[in-house]
Amino acid sequence: MSDHSFMQNRELSWLAFNDRVLSEATDETVPLLERLKFVSIFTSNLDEFFMIRVGSLFDLMNLKADSRDQCSNLTPKEQLDKIYQTVRPLYEKRETIYSSLEKQLRVHGICRLSYAELETVERKYCQQYFKSSIAPILSPQIVDAHHPFPHLQNKVLHIGAWVKDKSGEMFAMIPVPSVLPPVLFLPGGDLRYIPVEEILLNFVQEIFSNYTVKEKVVFCVTRNADINPDDEAFDLDTSDFRMKMKKALKKRMRLAPVRLELSRPIGTAFSNALKQRLPVTQQQIFITSAPLKMQYAFSLAGRLSEVKRRALSYPAFTPCIPNDLRPGESMISQIMRKDRLLSYPFESMTPFLNLVREAAEDPAVISIKITIYRLASKAKLVDYLCSAAERGKDVTVLIELRARFDEQNNIDWSERLEEAGCTVLYGFEEYKVHSKICLITRQEHGSVRYITQVGTGNYNERTAEQYTDVSLMTADPKIGQDAAEFFKNMSIANLEGDYKELLVAPCFLKSTLLEKMDEEIAKRDQGRIRIKINSITDVDLIEKLKQASCAGVKIEMIVRGICCILPGVPGKTENIRIVSIVGRFLEHSRIYCFGTGSQESMYISSADFMTRNTQRRVEVACPILDRSIREKLHHILDVCLNDNTKARVLQSDGSYSLCPPDGPPLDSQQALLEQALESSSLPPEPEPKKHAGLLQKLRKVLTRD
Repeated sequence: MSDHSFMQNRELSWLAFNDRVLSEATDETVPLLERLKFVSIFTSNLDEFFMIRVGSLFDLMNLKADSRDQCSNLTPKEQLDKIYQTVRPLYEKRETIYSSLEKQLRVHGICRLSYAELETVERKYCQQYFKSSIAPILSPQIVDAHHPFPHLQNKVLHIGAWVKDKSGEMFAMIPVPSVLPPVLFLPGGDLRYIPVEEILLNFVQEIFSNYTVKEKVVFCVTRNADINPDDEAFDLDTSDFRMKMKKALKKRMRLAPVRLELSRPIGTAFSNALKQRLPVTQQQIFITSAPLKMQYAFSLAGRLSEVKRRALSYPAFTPCIPNDLRPGESMISQIMRKDRLLSYPFESMTPFLNLVREAAEDPAVISIKITIYRLASKAKLVDYLCSAAERGKDVTVLIELRARFDEQNNIDWSERLEEAGCTVLYGFEEYKVHSKICLITRQEHGSVRYITQVGTGNYNERTAEQYTDVSLMTADPKIGQDAAEFFKNMSIANLEGDYKELLVAPCFLKSTLLEKMDEEIAKRDQGRIRIKINSITDVDLIEKLKQASCAGVKIEMIVRGICCILPGVPGKTENIRIVSIVGRFLEHSRIYCFGTGSQESMYISSADFMTRNTQRRVEVACPILDRSIREKLHHILDVCLNDNTKARVLQSDGSYSLCPPDGPPLDSQQALLEQALESSSLPPEPEPKKHAGLLQKLRKVLTRD
């Protein structure tokens, strides 16, 4: 039997991560509206967790109940039991935090109201809104012998009622129309608003006027949404992969329920009616007075005065242009001279977009090839790729239609790209293409030259201002040749290509990582490994890290989310230190470092240390060869590892603790933001005085012996 003493379950580790997200809402150094957003992020994270992870465990329990998790040796049912047990106190914590934030927001005139709290003029306003905008589009329903229980759509709010007439008691319901705004903002000086479902609750008796309403509640069903196109038993020779995904998306709406949320307790008969018809067990029911949906939290700041918005939100900033780039000069010329690295969101994605735009217009460019996993709903990148195709260049776009919850967006973009004349590929039946790589090929004086971009994050212009990622742009001919080989192999469905510089999953990334770790193990206490990733679940990599620790190798890891390896376990992982950073931006970059000095191997990659990345996806890791870029990446790692404000240290029991206050306070994200502003080649926006001096503190921390 495998040794699980230095590992933990991935689902419970993820719940611990989301708990850290929720804890940001209690940090008094975080502006008040931003703290409310963290509660909203926690809520949407938990929604997705139930739809995907809990949903897949139910599937696994039905298909193979005796299977066991590699890291914790738990069966699917044992994992589900622990999940439901762990989530319940998180609901209580969320409710307490939300209530506290609402009270503090009311001090600033920001009030989420119940119907009972409305003033007379506000009630009249809501009554008129109900009559004119809500009532005409409602679809109320009684459930009885002639009206069967309807299919309740995933994550749609409903008003449920337990009603009575002369024939007896029965269930009634009203779906909250999706076309309605989540909240109704009320007239007046302060920012007062009421959730639409709260208005509906007030009019339930009027809607079911021929019944007596005994109980009423807001409820929401969460369904399994773990769609795998392979489940559709698609034939391998079917040509229209877009049609497959459209069918799969329709199926997602009807999968089995995994959670039922209620806004208040309800009686036994009412509860039994829901449990039997959905069906769900008592374990799957969660009662909370906090909102079941919280996306509205992101709309509040836009309705405040400038003064109040500044007081309650993060200070605005504009991503910078790095000081080693000249905005007015050709990006192609600058990259031909020297490798360039962008560090998002502190530095702007604009230089890369300018590179693609320039390539579209450059007569010497003969082709542009790119892999796409997620895009913004409005994407300049697509405009530039379409422009290149319309100018007669060979544009190949390998777009992954199975990027979860972005499937429809990617279907739409693929159609637009094809219409412009781009060659659109959809990857492999059994392997998602998750790599982030772009190749620009130029023909100059009879010879071919390459510019290759490899990144850790998506080509999404919106998330590039919210996620920490790095993006390398290089004219290195060996990397360019590998990139050309990669796109050729993708076009002919060859996963086993031969590459000299790039590490490409699923065939060669993991094996090379294990070899690099073995090289450090051979150095024993002179070895060093530094890793920055989002998650680690791959048992082979975990086992190798344990071996490295036992050999005396110093291992430092920054793991934002799921972490199935436990550090500090005596005799096993004593030489491993792991921190997680949850802050203003989502930590998303992946950086691998093996060794020290001139012998060090450094890579950036799209891949986490998860089995799905190393064995079931097409991923790319690219070596960093330029000395100044290596120093820049080491600086990012140093700052993160020295963070004593937002970083949490993973303990051997799976818990996280604050970093000890060694030296002045250091928030790694704020420090990197300040550094980018200071070194920008464009004039930065002035930062508030309260952050002044943080960069100086950072320098002191990083130069300590």
